[in-house]
Amino acid sequence: MRELLKKHRELLRFAVVGGISFVITMSVNYGLKFTVLRTHPVTALIVGVLVATIFSYVANREWSFRTRGGRERAHEAALFFLISGVALGLNALPQWFSRYVLDLQAPRLSPFGVEVADFVSGIIIGTLLGTAFRWWAFKKWVFPDEDARGVVAVADDPDIQDRKAA
Repeated sequence: MRELLKKHRELLRFAVVGGISFVITMSVNYGLKFTVLRTHPVTALIVGVLVATIFSYVANREWSFRTRGGRERAHEAALFFLISGVALGLNALPQWFSRYVLDLQAPRLSPFGVEVADFVSGIIIGTLLGTAFRWWAFKKWVFPDEDARGVVAVADDPDIQDRKAA
């Protein structure tokens, strides 16, 4: 089991950052949706995702992909936010489709029905689409080189020492 966890360390860390980002997204989304953005649910979701994305950049760079690199920091950040922007669109698309194409909103649905439709489309389906795209794109374009920062940045990290010994 330990070897499996070591092998998929980046993915597990990415998932933890994603989980925290999910909580941030939901907190901001519902905080805005039930207060100042009552009539703009897609905007509330987008703001929540944007706030979580800022957290996600720092956490992914410094923890999930801490040994990866290969780009200057400004270029890396620009790519991260560009990819996150595409993922934001993927995240919002199912809720937009649910609301405005399928018309799953009041008066067709009860307030509870609207919340269930928004949760399933925006929070569940949208988050899955955005997360899968981010995982693939971050490894391919933002943090493309393994161990680019590893030896210098975390020389006394036991995980790096294990990798070097193998």
